[in-house]
Amino acid sequence: MPEAAPEIPTRLLVHAMVREDGTVDAGELYTIAGTLGMSDQQVRLCIKRLVAEGRFTHEGRGRKALLRATADVTGSLAPNVDYVRYAYQQDRGHAPWDGVWHLFAFAIPESARAARDILRDTLLKLGAAAVQGGLYVSANPIEKHVEAQARHLGILDAVTFLTSSDLRTGEHRAPTDLASELWPLAEIADRYDRLAVLAQARLDQLDQLDDTASPTETERLTIAIELAAEFTRAMEPDPLLPPELLPQPWTGTHARHLAARCWTQLLEYPTVAVADNHPRPRLFSLYADVIHDGAHQAR
Repeated sequence: MPEAAPEIPTRLLVHAMVREDGTVDAGELYTIAGTLGMSDQQVRLCIKRLVAEGRFTHEGRGRKALLRATADVTGSLAPNVDYVRYAYQQDRGHAPWDGVWHLFAFAIPESARAARDILRDTLLKLGAAAVQGGLYVSANPIEKHVEAQARHLGILDAVTFLTSSDLRTGEHRAPTDLASELWPLAEIADRYDRLAVLAQARLDQLDQLDDTASPTETERLTIAIELAAEFTRAMEPDPLLPPELLPQPWTGTHARHLAARCWTQLLEYPTVAVADNHPRPRLFSLYADVIHDGAHQAR
């Protein structure tokens, strides 16, 4: 698969540029945006929207301006740390499947439609798949999360929890057949293929530097933002099915390993000093946390 430039929303770029002190240097923002093919007008309009929404305050004009985040807006830049850690545990064979399917059934009346929709979305976000109307299945033990949400919504009495080691839908009984029938594995694999291609290309780019050279701060930030965008795009829809249910070799394992190597290399370079000793973007701290375990995975 040829390398394709990742699609990076302007809003995500602004969030990615938030530094440890909660500020964004507009000059740096416009420079990175240009490197990523964004126009100044595109960035200005995005800043205007974010300020209007109350997410940032704005001081100064043009490239000399300073944005201040009114809250931590960087949470969407990296998947949940525990979620990513579990993925790397699976990759190393430390989270084998016990052969148990976890099922959730509910019949919630139309009068509680909002709560029903939230519960359904929660199940999907946790990696469950719809078997049929009101019946969802997961290969991972997510009961405590589902129960907590149902209890919060006041609909716990309408939810049934059960497990089975003998699940069949139509003619599909083998676990691998069920997995390919219930989850869009080809689509998930395509996202990981894009991540793998990008991570390998950026590793090759970094490897071309000699032992005494480091990427410029602009290059380092650009690679970090590209990698974060593609990693999140691949991980968010992944139900993290056990390896026993996936085609082998699984492209997700390979892509996550390349991403971990790339992030590790980026984090090892000394941060280039910038004006007024501004701290580096918070993005690096976020990924130092989520990638740490994966960086040591066997190649």
